[in-house]
Amino acid sequence: MRRGGAVAASGVRRSKRAGVLAGALVLASGCGLTSGSPMVDDVGPGSIGRGEPLKGAHLTVTSKEFTEQLVLGAIMGIAFEAAGADVLDRTGIQGSIGAREAVKSGDADAMYEYTGTAWITYLGNGTPIANPQQQWQAVRDADAKNGLTWLAPSALNNTYALAMNDANFKKYRTRTLSDVAALAKSDPKAVTLCVESEFANRADGLPGMEKAYGMRVPAGNVTQMDTGIIYTQVAKGSCTYGEVFTTDGRIRSMHLAVMADDRKFFPNYNVAPEINSKALRKHPAIATVLDPITKKLNNSVAQTLNAKVDVDGEDPHQVALDWMKQEGFVTGG
Repeated sequence: MRRGGAVAASGVRRSKRAGVLAGALVLASGCGLTSGSPMVDDVGPGSIGRGEPLKGAHLTVTSKEFTEQLVLGAIMGIAFEAAGADVLDRTGIQGSIGAREAVKSGDADAMYEYTGTAWITYLGNGTPIANPQQQWQAVRDADAKNGLTWLAPSALNNTYALAMNDANFKKYRTRTLSDVAALAKSDPKAVTLCVESEFANRADGLPGMEKAYGMRVPAGNVTQMDTGIIYTQVAKGSCTYGEVFTTDGRIRSMHLAVMADDRKFFPNYNVAPEINSKALRKHPAIATVLDPITKKLNNSVAQTLNAKVDVDGEDPHQVALDWMKQEGFVTGG
């Protein structure tokens, strides 16, 4: 959901509302759609893939280019391997449009995608659906005619939030955005914000949030900056609150407290498997292989895995493989 900067540091926002131009360039050039390499992990069935229901299948997995997507793409591919499939890795396609089009056209068979991205960016709806299950159902139904099948969603919801450091949390004791709005009213100087320029001007960003919560933050209390800088400034306490993304690994590593969106203003960006419908009809076991994994994904898991890459410098594929083994989904050397 991030909108600029280095891939690992700010790619999450690209997942939600990436530029159409970047996606169009990917499609025009074919970059990322014809390349790829076989996955050769030494894995076998664990709690998934027993009986190797995908044996003989040749499946291609894809993803966008930022950390969370690279990890999720690897998780999906490793699951298919454990179930007996030969897997081609075409993860890391730049921008949102390219990866989706790969699945839609059949150049790839599956990816983990975000319901909010599909509903707003791909399907062109201006108003998100507040209930996450209804959001997923609407996307599932609308995308059926596009040759795409959405399997059941996860609790992983990579959306906007405001966060603060531990010292400020202990000082102000705000836990929800309603609490922040109340603090802005009772002590206007206490509420200072570090946000991206896009968030500062988007209807689903700061202006909409202020309207939804009856919050008024003076312009002088709002500082606009790049995503990566926001996290460090909030951690230092230079801003009381900063715009963050709920699955970012730096939330945990920097010990930031996230304010609950108690009025459910921000759109839902729940992750779910997006499968080429022809591929699913040919290999229906894809659904049973992925479902237990998807059920395990949530914001805490995502923060931990993302941090291993973005904070600790580990390889996304290895992070995915270690997690799959740790959870018992797969076995291997």
